[in-house]
Amino acid sequence: MSEESELSAVAFGEDPGRWPLPSATTPYALWLRAVAAGGQGRYGSALADLADLCRRRRAGSLASLAHSTRASFLRQLGGHDRARMFDGRALALAGADPEAGADALIGLAADALGVGRFATSASALRRAAPLVRDSVRLQVRLAWVRAELEMAGGRGAASVTHAQCAVELAATYGSARHAVKSEVVNAAALCSAGRTDASRQVADAALPASERLGMIPLRWALASLLADIGSAAYSAAQIAAIRDESADTVRRRGGMWSVR
Repeated sequence: MSEESELSAVAFGEDPGRWPLPSATTPYALWLRAVAAGGQGRYGSALADLADLCRRRRAGSLASLAHSTRASFLRQLGGHDRARMFDGRALALAGADPEAGADALIGLAADALGVGRFATSASALRRAAPLVRDSVRLQVRLAWVRAELEMAGGRGAASVTHAQCAVELAATYGSARHAVKSEVVNAAALCSAGRTDASRQVADAALPASERLGMIPLRWALASLLADIGSAAYSAAQIAAIRDESADTVRRRGGMWSVR
């Protein structure tokens, strides 16, 4: 199996927790390795690979994807303002490549949403929509941010519709990370719609998978939600410990949480 195939199985397949990761010698393999490491919360390793990729590719679609990926890490750690700079650069570098352009636009939509610029977020999503037709990965990402925008606008039922679309799409994609992230968004959407029991059930079911698959950022997100709404499967003390331990693990692995 080639290094790119091995790394793709971690980044976008059924083996997201594999560590150590295979080596990466090509620019595309470096991007896959960064995505895989980021999914485990190993931001130090991921950023090193993205820096190497950007030294090798200063323009074009891979350079664009590298900037979009860097932006996604900043967002995961709460740095939406800084992420916008990288997503803007990603869009400029994307050229006519639809995948890179869509990744950048979806990222810009999430950046704007994170700082309360809802109209800007909606505009970026509209621009991205025609570009995602040939990529299930991008369709899932688009559905996530659509759901989050509806949550922010207080439209819980619409949020659930988009979140459950993401769940269905992710089931056809074959990426364990995308499947669990879709359940995280689904749990949050159900909560925003006032369906707390259903939200709790989804989050409780996803939490063991996040641990088994080594997805520390998603484990932190699930525990943070359950700390607010309560868990039927874990005590409050257990949930708080999982949340705090996950945050500490991210810090040890090179992640720096942003405080707004």
